[in-house]
Amino acid sequence: MGIRRWSDPTFRIVCFVCAAVGGLLTLAFFVQLAAASGAAWRAFGLGFLVSSEWDPVAEVFGAWPAIAGTLATTGIALLIALPLAFVSALFIVDAPPMVSRVLGQAVDLLAAIPSIIYGMWGLFVICPLMQTAWERLGVESNGFGVLTAGLILALMILPYICAVMRDVLRMTPPVLREAAFGVGCTRWEVARDVLLRFGARGLLGGIFIGLGRALGETMAVLFVAGNVMEAPHSLVDGCTTIAATLANNFAEADGLERSALFALGLILLILSFGIQVAAQAYLRFTGGKRGER
Repeated sequence: MGIRRWSDPTFRIVCFVCAAVGGLLTLAFFVQLAAASGAAWRAFGLGFLVSSEWDPVAEVFGAWPAIAGTLATTGIALLIALPLAFVSALFIVDAPPMVSRVLGQAVDLLAAIPSIIYGMWGLFVICPLMQTAWERLGVESNGFGVLTAGLILALMILPYICAVMRDVLRMTPPVLREAAFGVGCTRWEVARDVLLRFGARGLLGGIFIGLGRALGETMAVLFVAGNVMEAPHSLVDGCTTIAATLANNFAEADGLERSALFALGLILLILSFGIQVAAQAYLRFTGGKRGER
């Protein structure tokens, strides 16, 4: 009886401490980045967010090229990867057991490939192919740029999203699907009106796993984006991202430039956190339509 009396309070305390560590670490990240980037914010103010100039010699820095490149490559990656991941997950779930097992393991293996391998493959395979494709369309390009980086990111995040979606779809009660087929729904209607609604939270979680990797990816983008500190205006333009800018410049940065790089890190953290908050708010406000309480 004594052990039972103390076990529940102890377990609650341990769970509370473990949960609090995550919140404290997040707060610590914000505090550290905000403190380290203070000099940049004092020097440039909010104009740092929209300035396109990055000149270490003149000590003038702007975040917009890195922000624009991050948003552009991530957006392209999601546009390519999301439909492919969802359709692939549907096929794996409905495929015969042997086919489903093989394809599922293949997806898991793709997720285990290091990002630098994707970057090297993109550099030596995708970039020459993209250069040839653009030249056939009459567009001058060296193969590097926004579209190439987005394509590589899409290939990287696709197995992560697909693996999570596959597991979420498998958790859908078979009776729901059978009932939908019984009233005459097509496969697409079942996927859209039953599977998507039932597994909305899990599916969105898979999307955020991919989104988080795309936002913070460094090495693959370094290989194929072009590393141009200018905001892209077309799909063939070279670009950079926040993570790539940090990797390229942080080792040699000092003074105001280092503070500007910390400011970029803070912006990336705010972007990731803000998207997560927006997604949770969306799920909360639309939960009633899906029958959630």
